[in-house]
Amino acid sequence: MPVKPSENEEKYFRDLELKARLEKLAKDQQATAEAEKSRLKELHWLHCPKCGQKLGQERYGEVEVDVCAGCKGLWLDASELDVILESAKGSSPFRSFLKILGK
Repeated sequence: MPVKPSENEEKYFRDLELKARLEKLAKDQQATAEAEKSRLKELHWLHCPKCGQKLGQERYGEVEVDVCAGCKGLWLDASELDVILESAKGSSPFRSFLKILGK
């Protein structure tokens, strides 16, 4: 005749199973979130925020700027404008632009 396990033992194994399921669910959710982030990055990476076309990169002095072939928009990464303005301080075409920016 089989012996019925104690109530504490059943609770212990239910808790273990629940914990394992929750950990698996958390891992699955993390993997899904990472896949979605990757998909969105691939979808938008180096695409023009204005018209959506692919951006090309062109060299401007020490900086590579992103240029849209469609709308001819020019896009800069963080601190690239500072590098461009610093290198153009002595140049007369940029003086009025620098005055407007207060640099």
